[in-house]
Amino acid sequence: MFSLAGKKALVVGIANRESIAYGCAKAFRELGADLAITYLNDKAEPHVRPIAEELGAQITLPLDVRQDGQFAQLFDTIRQQWGQVDICLHSIAFCPKDDLHGRVVDCSRKGFSTAMDISVNSFIRMVRRAEPLMPPGSTCMTVSFFGAEKVVANYNIMGPVKAALEAVTRYMAVELGEKGISVHALSPGPLKTRAASGISHFDELLNQTAERTPMHQLATIDDVGAYAAFLASQQAIRVTGGIHHIDGGYHVMG
Repeated sequence: MFSLAGKKALVVGIANRESIAYGCAKAFRELGADLAITYLNDKAEPHVRPIAEELGAQITLPLDVRQDGQFAQLFDTIRQQWGQVDICLHSIAFCPKDDLHGRVVDCSRKGFSTAMDISVNSFIRMVRRAEPLMPPGSTCMTVSFFGAEKVVANYNIMGPVKAALEAVTRYMAVELGEKGISVHALSPGPLKTRAASGISHFDELLNQTAERTPMHQLATIDDVGAYAAFLASQQAIRVTGGIHHIDGGYHVMG
């Protein structure tokens, strides 16, 4: 019912074929978008480059969001090769292990700053660099989690961090709305990704969520990809600023 043919999509955050970002990139490509895909560093490249080749990515570059020079190189390449970007997907988050596994009250200053910089401020910086290249009808997306809204056991400091990410999404949606650029946060239920494996007792969370979800099934990366592709389409051109739950209805449970 909708197409992304001719659109240029930047996808940041693929670690492997279980990544939410991979589910989104696959959906974008299946609907006709051209892809630019990033990998974190030399260690990650052998895992990500074959995926980029499988998806026919036209641009594959390193991006450590802590390195401003890599941000600049990425968007310079997009400008030179494409001249525009229509879709930006940000699917990265990080917190040092000791701070992630500890209480919010005990989170170190450095750990909090690191988590906010990589998980939140990098989305702001990505959108700022993309904005001059985005025509009306473009969209920027990030990935959040229900722990931003309610306390989820063992999610700890990432709850407040994701809450900040959702607030940033709303503010940027207002700021970019007059240009016809939409901004969204995707909020899947728990998914068995490499990033999620760092959360304590994550398997228990998966099982408990499946039991309590109205559909008694967890969302998949393909479900998230399909929803992201819709938000990137012309059919969703007047949708912006939302926190989109893709969780089998878990978020409505008391």
